[in-house]
Amino acid sequence: MLDKNRCLEIFAELLKYSDADETELIVGGGTHELTRFANNAIHQNVAEEGYVLSVRTVYGTRTARATTNKFDSESLRRVVAESASLARQQQLDSELLPMPGPQDYRAVERFVEATAAVTATERAQAVRSAIQIAEKHGQTAAGTFSTGAGVYALLNSRGLAAYYSETRAEFSITTLASNSSGWAKKTSPDVREIDAAALAARAAEIAVLSRDPGELPPGKYVTILEPAAVLDLVGFLFWDFSGQAVRDQRSFLTGRLREKLFGANIQISDDAYHPLQFGAPFDGEGIPRKVLPLVESGVVKGLTYSRQTAKAMGAEPTGHGFPLPNEVGEAPMNIVVAGGPHTVAEMIASTERGVLVTRLWYIREVDPYKKIVTGMTRDGTFYVENGKIKQGIRNFRFNESLIDLLGCAEMLGPAERASGEEAAPMVVPALKVSSFNFTEVTKF
Repeated sequence: MLDKNRCLEIFAELLKYSDADETELIVGGGTHELTRFANNAIHQNVAEEGYVLSVRTVYGTRTARATTNKFDSESLRRVVAESASLARQQQLDSELLPMPGPQDYRAVERFVEATAAVTATERAQAVRSAIQIAEKHGQTAAGTFSTGAGVYALLNSRGLAAYYSETRAEFSITTLASNSSGWAKKTSPDVREIDAAALAARAAEIAVLSRDPGELPPGKYVTILEPAAVLDLVGFLFWDFSGQAVRDQRSFLTGRLREKLFGANIQISDDAYHPLQFGAPFDGEGIPRKVLPLVESGVVKGLTYSRQTAKAMGAEPTGHGFPLPNEVGEAPMNIVVAGGPHTVAEMIASTERGVLVTRLWYIREVDPYKKIVTGMTRDGTFYVENGKIKQGIRNFRFNESLIDLLGCAEMLGPAERASGEEAAPMVVPALKVSSFNFTEVTKF
């Protein structure tokens, strides 16, 4: 894997070929190994290692970027020339700022040797243990087990040199019975935190509990959302926590900063240093990421700002910008929704009549300003009555405002690193909400 010294060597060679006022290098990539299984058998095992090199050049206030995945001298010379040619043809950008100089970064440790060293045989053994549990329950298992290590480096001609590496392991399993299914997933920098057998047992249990599903009429129900479901819903909020989005009036927060939009028990921050988070401690411009309160006691407190957006809006950069040039600006990438003391079991026990949702899929935004989303439940939807799971039920389609959802949360579970269908891992709790709008029963 590329280390920091090799990145510095590549950049030093790039500078020999550049006559730009400023030059920037971003290197990203690493190793990725994947074992895929279906019908209770492994059917694919692949491994790859690759890197992409991206060069941005600046001439006055014109800038552009070119990329390559080849690191030989001729390819480096060519990518610099391509970036320079593109930059000279761009329109002047009156808001373009000089590249930042050297920065101080807070250390984060997310590279685990045990994860980087996992072999195909070890992944296969873990998958076998999971499949055996599914077979014990008369179920069919499918899923993936992936491991890998990645690097992200950013260097520029003003002396900035940022380097980050991490490992990631992820196990996902779906278990299928005759008329029900279950699911479980876990992601971690440390493969030793991935217990494939335990995840398979959880998925199998869900499939057993949800077999022979009944049908509940559509309507608004008290609903318990497991962390995976919470993640995939609230993930639709955070592109709006962007100064540029507010400036462009394409955010639902336009004109609503400092307003109480959510329940008093909702606390949300962006924290790249949280022990359950992934990612680099710097943004796409090399600026250190700040720990940023976004929502406090239901009140919208903060937005993310790149350097360019911050200057335009009279704010301070927060370390959430994306590599330039881009039309997005910035966004929070390390979401932490603070949790509470209640377990899912306690939420169920406190519910007279309601619905328990394991996870969601096919989620789409219906109204970007009211933050209404639609989607479907899957892999374990249950009817709760008198404090107990009464039976599995057929899946629902839903239409729900995320503003309303976070305004009616009655109970919160402990925050955990969750993995879902739509969004990248986040730190979120399970939620019990007083109302969730299920609009129709699905056909599957």
